This record gives sequence, structure tokens and C-alpha cells, in this order.
Amino acid sequence: MCYLFPIFLPCGLDFMADVCCYGHFVGKFEDIYDVDYFIRTLENIVRVVDKIPEYLMERYDNNMTNVQNFRVKAWAPVQYYRDVVLPRLLEERVIRISPFANRLSFDVPPAVQRLRCLANYEALRFSNLILTMGETLVARMKERSASHGGKYVSVHLRFEEDMVAFSCCVFDGGEQEAKDMKEARERGWKGKFTKPGRTIRPGAIRLNGKCPLTPLEVGLMLRGMGFDKNTYIYLASGKIYNSEKYMAPLLEMFPNLLTKDMLALDKELDPFKNYSSRMAAIDYTVCLHSEVFVTTQGGNFPHFLMGHRRFLYGGHSKTIRPDKRKLALLFDNPKIGWKSFKRHMMNMRSHSDSKGFELKRPNDSVYSYPCPDCMCRVNRTEDSRSSSVT
Repeated sequence: MCYLFPIFLPCGLDFMADVCCYGHFVGKFEDIYDVDYFIRTLENIVRVVDKIPEYLMERYDNNMTNVQNFRVKAWAPVQYYRDVVLPRLLEERVIRISPFANRLSFDVPPAVQRLRCLANYEALRFSNLILTMGETLVARMKERSASHGGKYVSVHLRFEEDMVAFSCCVFDGGEQEAKDMKEARERGWKGKFTKPGRTIRPGAIRLNGKCPLTPLEVGLMLRGMGFDKNTYIYLASGKIYNSEKYMAPLLEMFPNLLTKDMLALDKELDPFKNYSSRMAAIDYTVCLHSEVFVTTQGGNFPHFLMGHRRFLYGGHSKTIRPDKRKLALLFDNPKIGWKSFKRHMMNMRSHSDSKGFELKRPNDSVYSYPCPDCMCRVNRTEDSRSSSVT
């Protein structure tokens, strides 16, 4: 037998199935996901264990850091695993792969892609604690928006202090902001942004569409797209930078805006408050079931969510992905009138809605574009709750 550490989707490659590849959980997987369900869903394809036998670990002084680690390049081809990883796995019987995110190309045999789909859309399901809380908030959002048929819009807003700092964009341009951002960059990245010869051009970053949208900009965009003040909005976000100042205009434009903190009692959120990943999982669940999902920044959260919504709704999910380069030009144009701005926003919304159903191209992520690889080949398990997650 062989053991691959940690859990890694190339376990499903045909050539590894013959040697009983195992996955080993690391970190706090069980804090987020339903481990038993994950194992049960994959049991006929990949055997998953949560502990490597002691007789094997004794060879490494019971210290996982002594196990050989493969630093596989991103998007490595299948051939690399056959020619390089497999021989060492057969010889050592235990290996590590770290980092393990994005370590396999999307250009893979159908059998591998099918395993990805099964793991991604079926086997990975949030723990009961998270699912119950998430589904409770979904029910409360639908109850609040009953006058609108229980339909609500979810918005993923990335305007936390670390995001604003990392972007190197300038917003109000005040001394306090400059001080806050300098301290946040040094605290989070220790000299990364002050290396000799490094030049930061906030204006160019903004024109390139890389600046996070402010709550005000999100509000103007949504109003321009036809969402009126009665629209019910669920806001998925961490702690907004200078929230008292920046959130005021968005709340004025959309008084029916709600967050998990507004929907849940403090005691209900207590089990999650010290775990950012659990809080994000709750947001994910509520966004998953919204009528429209609006993403304002890149990252794994919106990319996985877009794919999951496509999978869940048969490709007909409504997702708004604004053209941030175009938005920057429009917001910075002092001569543009509301009618002109609204026309641009309506066109942007129409373009986003029309792309709800998209076929995956060769190099696209199957996690963002599950059709046809996942949606045409994966059979749903009988015990799959609607809030299973990516």
C-alpha cells in the first residue's frame, strides 16, 4: 500500500488506483467539512484514511516533516506524476505534496476529471454545524424578502483592511488612510512593498481594474443595473475597512441590506467567530442560494461559488461579474450623467446574465466551469444535501 499526504486529487489517476492510494487529512479539515461523508462518497474510488499506520511512520521517527516532500509546479501534467511522483511513491510508500493547491493541469483524462467533479461537487460538504447555520440564514433571508418572492441578491464585497492595503490603491487619499495602509502592509507583508526599486502606481492599478470596489461604488453599480432601494441584499464580507464611513452610502441606497451578524444572534455565531474559514463557509452557503450573485473581486471564493451555482442550477445561475476596467473609467469621468452611466450598467448586467451558462474551454478551471465535464457525467449521490460545497 502507498500513502499520499495530504489529500490530493491526483490520487484518482488510473495508474495510482492500482496501488491503493490513500489520502491523509491535514490541518482542520474536519472543522469545515463532513469527513465521514467525504470518505463514504469516495470509498469506491479512493480509500481515504485519517491516520498513517505507525509501522510506516516509525521509519520517519513519527515525524511527518521527515517524509519526502514533492514541490510540484503549478498545473503539472499527468505525465509528471507518472514519471516522477509515482516511482518515489511506490518506493517510499509515503510521500508529501506541498503546496498542493493547483498542482494538476486541467488538461487531464476524463477519469481524472470525473474524480475531480465527484470530490468537488459531491464529496465536499460542510460540517453539520456550518450547514445548519448557513441554511438557517438562507431561510431568514427568504423570510425577510417574502414580499419579493423570497428572492435576494448576494454581494461578495472585498473591502477589508488587508485587501485595501494589499491592492496599493488610493481611495479617499487622506493622511489617516495612508497611515493605516502603511501599517497594515508592514504588519502583513513585512517589507514586500518597500523593497528598493519597487514603484507602486495606484492610478495604473485602478485603470487595470485591480482595485477593490468601495461600498459606494458597489451601490452605484447595483442601482445603475436596475436594483432599487427595496432590493434585499445579503452582504458576504469580512470586517470592512473604516466601515462607519464607507458603509453609510451603501446602506442608504439599500436599506434592506443584511449580513450574517445582522441575521443571527450573537450566541448563534459564537462557535464560528474565532474561525474565519467557518465564517466564510456560512457566507458561501447564503450566497449559493441567492437569486443573483455579485462578485466584486477575484479569488477562490467567487470562482468556486460561480461554478457551484452553475452546477446546482443546471448552468442557469445569475452571476454578475462587472468589468472593473470599464467601471474605473466611468467612475472617474466627471462629465458622465446618470442616464449614460445607467445605460452602461444595464449593458454590463445583461452581458453577465447571458453568460450564466458557459462551456469550459480547454484551459479553464473545472471548478468555475463545470459544464460539460461535471454536469454531464457526474451522478448525484442519494445523500447529497443541497448545500454541499466546493
